[in-house]
Amino acid sequence: MNGIFSAVKKDGSVYYRASITYKNKHISLGSKDSEPQARRLYNEAGRILHSGLSLDDYIITSALSFQTWVVLINYRDNGVYFKNPIYLKKNFFLYYISESLVLKFDKDDLFYYSEHAIQVRGGHFFCEDYGSQVNLKSRYGIRPFAVEGRDYRFLNGDNSDFRYENIEIINPYYGVEKDEKKFPVSYRAKINVKGRYSLGSFADAETAAIAVNKAIDLLSRTGLRKKGTRSNFIENLSASRYADIYSSIELPKNFMELIAAHLPE
Repeated sequence: MNGIFSAVKKDGSVYYRASITYKNKHISLGSKDSEPQARRLYNEAGRILHSGLSLDDYIITSALSFQTWVVLINYRDNGVYFKNPIYLKKNFFLYYISESLVLKFDKDDLFYYSEHAIQVRGGHFFCEDYGSQVNLKSRYGIRPFAVEGRDYRFLNGDNSDFRYENIEIINPYYGVEKDEKKFPVSYRAKINVKGRYSLGSFADAETAAIAVNKAIDLLSRTGLRKKGTRSNFIENLSASRYADIYSSIELPKNFMELIAAHLPE
């Protein structure tokens, strides 16, 4: 039967695969245990591709998943097939996690997200990349454990809009907080270890980040360094300049007392 093909599982049972051809593209629609169920997939796909049905017409009892609706409607409207639930707009594209959760990206990211499916876990977005899970926010310079509003912000208030022009990085370094209440602006360096320790205020974010790095180095000697804590990478700073700043930083007395108390004998 056109669009429906029977196949046999390893245990000998028969199942049915559905597919449809549109604009010379062969599109797999999935498989079902019975021929009538597979036929529903095929018929619904045909209605989507040859009518004015939109994503608003999707209902939970549809034979096809919502993500498949997105794939088919985008191909029908824009003539480009993606295996992931992407819908192209003029200057950006939408990625449908679900009916109610839609992310917005620049077209510069289209190749990446057409090949890497977005997953959600614990309210965070991830992509599988070369066998590991990559936090989606890290692609936009947002470091792990960064706090929205303090370390970064979405300029239009929409935290599902990941277009580059909408993301502002306030604090690019771990342990550094920008203090905009003071003039001139200063940068506070802090670290959490057996409590929260202030490492001082500095005129620029890079020096504050180096102060945090120095504290992390000292914690490594004591065994107090938290697992997963990474030193800051400082760009556009020569090794000699980094060393000069590093050696000039004096960390607070209470922090150094903590270090002294835990140094191995």
